[in-house]
Amino acid sequence: MTIQLTTAARERMQDFLAKDPQACGVRFGIKRTGCSGFGYTVDLATAVAGDDTVFEQDGVRVIVDRKALPFVDGTEIDFQRQGLNATFVFRNPNATGECGCGESFTVETPA
Repeated sequence: MTIQLTTAARERMQDFLAKDPQACGVRFGIKRTGCSGFGYTVDLATAVAGDDTVFEQDGVRVIVDRKALPFVDGTEIDFQRQGLNATFVFRNPNATGECGCGESFTVETPA
């Protein structure tokens, strides 16, 4: 089980973490939203729960809730700038489809 960060994503997360000394890492997860079903969440974490999985890469701790892990396991997180826009980009091998705007994704549910 892994979550990978590109250099750009790691640097962006390090910038956020440096500005909030109470943050213990970055929480990566999902929420039900959008036209495809799920959207990604990236927030600063202030605690690690007992059922969280923690991935660490080059000093950045990425914390994932146990319920979200099957949906995001193996995801590569990137950070890209395009003109005035800057955003995290997710390459998720579990996603079976995305909405046209790329804001939400779907996964196959086990039978």
